[in-house]
Amino acid sequence: MEDGYGAHAPDRLADRPVKGRGAVSNRDGRYEALSHDAVDDGWGSGGDGIDPDFPPPKLRTSIGIDAARSIITKNDSPDVPFDRSINPYRGCEHGCVYCFARPTHAYYGLSPGLDFESKLFWKPNAAHLLEKELSRKGYRPRTISIGTNTDPYQPIEREKRSMRAILEVLADFRHPVSIVTKSALVLRDLDILGPMGRDGLARVSISITTLDRHLANVMEPRASTPGRRLDAIQGLAAAGVPTSVMTAPIIPGLTCHEAEAILKEAAARGAGGAGYVMLRLPLEIAGLFEEWLAAHAPDRKDRVLKLVREMRGGKLYDARWGERMRGTGAYAETFRQRYRIATRRFGLDKPLGELDCSRFHRPPRPGDQMALF
Repeated sequence: MEDGYGAHAPDRLADRPVKGRGAVSNRDGRYEALSHDAVDDGWGSGGDGIDPDFPPPKLRTSIGIDAARSIITKNDSPDVPFDRSINPYRGCEHGCVYCFARPTHAYYGLSPGLDFESKLFWKPNAAHLLEKELSRKGYRPRTISIGTNTDPYQPIEREKRSMRAILEVLADFRHPVSIVTKSALVLRDLDILGPMGRDGLARVSISITTLDRHLANVMEPRASTPGRRLDAIQGLAAAGVPTSVMTAPIIPGLTCHEAEAILKEAAARGAGGAGYVMLRLPLEIAGLFEEWLAAHAPDRKDRVLKLVREMRGGKLYDARWGERMRGTGAYAETFRQRYRIATRRFGLDKPLGELDCSRFHRPPRPGDQMALF
């Protein structure tokens, strides 16, 4: 190709998978005025712009501060069964290539690609903010969902312990909480979740996309292995925590055939319920997912995208309420029937029930006046 002066411009280099990361590229977000491409300047001895004597630097995770002024996020979406949630972290090191939260990084001038899983932000004052919000006079308790955006038990939680601190506050206030995670690290907090679960104040959903360890390793590279997630279901259920399995997302033509096997294994470990979400590809995720298919499943790329379009009215994504989570058309309906039959067969078709908001109370703090009666 030629540049603006008629000279031959360098060829764009193809993006290559990064070991231990989900996204293949770091494509610019939709709000950026400029786009950036790596090009072959001719210095690479291999003819592909890569010099084996000077490999690219390893992509390391950085952690910044999110100076949030509030911690509980409200929503009125008819597609989800909760109206409030908490996200202890922005970005997620698990690196799930299909993660629908990736486009949020574009709001901060970062890429929904590799930036999303390597440039993370934590909220050091999360527990303090939560305590403050729950203590407000007009606060009315309803179940708080955690893990519906980014995973609260991603690897940096081992060091930062934001989720642990949040759970301590919720337990102190006897406030109900629902958790979704892909991490066996949730078992660390059984000393809190066990008593809360037995009191009707906590439940956990473990997300399992595939039982294929190799596929999981390239699709969600820093999440717990499928086996460890099954162990988490078993540990939670044994501790008295109502536990379900989320087969999410269902990827047509890639993981859809595993649904029954996942449900069977989860039921055997003690799961009491199940749910699924069809693959969603909003905004930048569509391009990132296509890149990933080309790199890791080129033989199935066309088939997967064809099935996605069949469920989304000919597009890669349809954002309409009531349809974006399940899809429409023959394929989506056939899968829905399959899933309904499988959940019934394995005893996972019964709702876990509502959590108990009646136990909520504001614990006394130093300086509070004691009640006489």
